[in-house]
Amino acid sequence: MSAPAPLLSSLALLQLGGNPNAIFANLLPPIAIAAIFYFIVWRPSAQQRKQQQDTVRKIRPGDEVLTAGGIIGQVVHVAERTSGQPGDEDRITIKSAESRLIVERGRIVRVGGAVAAAARPGA
Repeated sequence: MSAPAPLLSSLALLQLGGNPNAIFANLLPPIAIAAIFYFIVWRPSAQQRKQQQDTVRKIRPGDEVLTAGGIIGQVVHVAERTSGQPGDEDRITIKSAESRLIVERGRIVRVGGAVAAAARPGA
């Protein structure tokens, strides 16, 4: 059998020393920590991830890119996804020195001017 609701609320008040404001005082620190975590850690990283995805989505032939493997090259061809199969990534052909490589769009780390700065010695 369960106790009636008024009995439960009065038992909770007795445990808190009869002070109903103690509930809010006990909940304030975890809520503050969660808010700090959200605004300092999670939100900026989510915005940065979204910006990176938008930049990579807009890759066009002629753009200079840096892959996750450290290869710097110029985009030659972008093959858009042809089927809706899961795991089917867009393929991007890049030219690096005398070689042409095909990479998945998701493996591109940087696009454009940031790549040129990373490629410079001493940068």
